Amino acid sequence: MATDEVPPIDLKTDIAHPARVYDYWLGGKDNFAADREVAERALAVAPDMPRSARSNRQFLKRAVELAAGEGIRQFLDIGSGLPTAENTHQIAQRTAPGARVVYVDNDPIVRVHGEALLASDASTTVVQGDLRRPEELLSHPQVTALIDFTQPLALLLLGVLHFVPDDEDPYGLMARLRDAMAPGSYLIFSHITGDADPDKGRELQEAINREARATVRTREEVTRFFDGFEILEPGIVPPDQWRNDGPSDPDRFWLWTGVGIKRPA
Repeated sequence: MATDEVPPIDLKTDIAHPARVYDYWLGGKDNFAADREVAERALAVAPDMPRSARSNRQFLKRAVELAAGEGIRQFLDIGSGLPTAENTHQIAQRTAPGARVVYVDNDPIVRVHGEALLASDASTTVVQGDLRRPEELLSHPQVTALIDFTQPLALLLLGVLHFVPDDEDPYGLMARLRDAMAPGSYLIFSHITGDADPDKGRELQEAINREARATVRTREEVTRFFDGFEILEPGIVPPDQWRNDGPSDPDRFWLWTGVGIKRPA
């Protein structure tokens, strides 16, 4: 794995971070009291949130398998979170050995764990970066060492753009990422919603917002992130309904998910 000189780590363990809150919902141990406090506040509103988190991971697995099976050999996972079972590089490389994967997250703990996990993997790296500065992220030397933006890639944005509020122009950020992608690239996407229960959705946003400024968005608002992409069947659906042969619970979900392909202009 490529290494890069980085500034000293400032973990800020007294401030909740989405990656560590998500880790708590998945049953992980890489979280702190502040993360657990936010996670438990959200669970008081949506006690089935861990189920949604697990469904999101299974959606990631199916979508990455699809992209790799269709010939995609490079994956950019922004807002990747802490390593867990069935990471993007493991899924992609089972289908396509040698597939190149770059993980990006703004939590320094993610970088530390990722570097330890990927120390002997030259085709995969982890970068500490911020979605809100896309040009800086896309030109990062560790990113460009593995990702050729003139060729199709898969961009993963799972559970990350809901932490970009409207006043920080999330659709503009998405457009700048899209414009950097070659035709034939895939967008693999998920976003928190309250559509199944709008009252609870507002409560959920308030519970998380004390720390992380989460924005709960509707299906229509989520679909806007796919401007410039052809949305694959079955469209924008809850995670356990996206090309899943197993059971699903359509009345209880907190995420919209979808996969799109960028077609030639």
